[in-house]
Amino acid sequence: MKIKKRHLLNYSILIPYLILSVLGLIIVYSTTSATLIQAGANPFRSVLNQGVFWVLSLIAILFIYNLRLDFLKNGKVLSAAMIVEFILLLASRFFPAVNGAHGWIVLGPVSFQPAEYLKIIMVWMLAYFFDQMQGEVGIYDYQAIFKGRLFPQVFHDWRVYFTILIVMVMTLPDLGNATIIVLTSIIIFCVSGVAFRWFSTLLVTIIVGSGTFLGLIGLIGVETFSKVPLFGYVARRFKAYFNPFLDATDSGLQMTHSYYAMSNGGWFGRGLGNSIEKEGYLREAQTDFVFSVVIEELGFVGASLILALLFFLVLRMIMVGIKAKDAFNSILAMGLAAFLLMQTFVNIGGISGIIPSTGVTFPFLSQGGNSLLVISIAVAVVLNIDANERRQAIYQEAEQAYYQEADGYSN
Repeated sequence: MKIKKRHLLNYSILIPYLILSVLGLIIVYSTTSATLIQAGANPFRSVLNQGVFWVLSLIAILFIYNLRLDFLKNGKVLSAAMIVEFILLLASRFFPAVNGAHGWIVLGPVSFQPAEYLKIIMVWMLAYFFDQMQGEVGIYDYQAIFKGRLFPQVFHDWRVYFTILIVMVMTLPDLGNATIIVLTSIIIFCVSGVAFRWFSTLLVTIIVGSGTFLGLIGLIGVETFSKVPLFGYVARRFKAYFNPFLDATDSGLQMTHSYYAMSNGGWFGRGLGNSIEKEGYLREAQTDFVFSVVIEELGFVGASLILALLFFLVLRMIMVGIKAKDAFNSILAMGLAAFLLMQTFVNIGGISGIIPSTGVTFPFLSQGGNSLLVISIAVAVVLNIDANERRQAIYQEAEQAYYQEADGYSN
């Protein structure tokens, strides 16, 4: 008897996704309606646009959930996706820059950001290749990645594609998405079967390296750093990171008003829709600084509940990866969960001053149809993996019970 997937839907993932998506629509309206009214535009324009992408996301979830996972294990399909992504990233260089960076492709009323979709493709690519190397990883540990050739053979090695795509994103420049991809890739490396000690080694290396880099910039000065080609606008963010109040009307404007917004919120907030900072003080409050407005309106308690729900969703996705028997399914599920976790960390770190602001959106709550669609795709793939793993386990248990019963009759 064939078990249908709809009977295996993981509601502990789907329900938090739906709640966070609806909350996102509410927050988008709250953070955009005031400025739209001031501009004489329809106050529902942004939330309607976000709603269209949410409907598309639900359709994508339905399609991907019913997709055969063997499709994702097809190397030709993966190669085609990577080639298309390469072409789109290259094409984005010829479109006008947005906030100092290229990366958006605008075709009339439709616009999309190829780097957003690269996060999914990178996780998919690493899951595919680490799955292929499971035997070597078990024998050679981390050395399996470099086994046989220290310098990868051009066009015949996954490390070449990984490096090319990352460099393309960095030179847009889009350091926010590049950071998320690199951090996610490190986590995938650590869950691919290599010894656990390498996780702590990489973690210490990242912390020390980041501290050294920031210290070096502080030593040589932001003005000197700003002369490096392609990264002039990035220097402004480092200037705001070191002390936003020294230039509170220019490079530090966003950070200072982010602090004001969080301070205004207190424990329980000013109430939904009552933010002061979103009314022109905190520019683009609906994108990468949206969580500052959430804290201002809902307070520390309300914002913490939203974070708890988001972390619960990530944890359930991780559990799917841990329980999966198939290596590809396991690495893919945990990689997608890691991408969602890293995006949250980079955004929260940016608005709180823990790390320099990177312009990364907050999952679900920020205005951005591309971001919502990418997150929805990640959730759909994990739901598909969970359903397939559970169905396979049921079939195996049924087969085992059948043979045990048959043995009983024969005895």
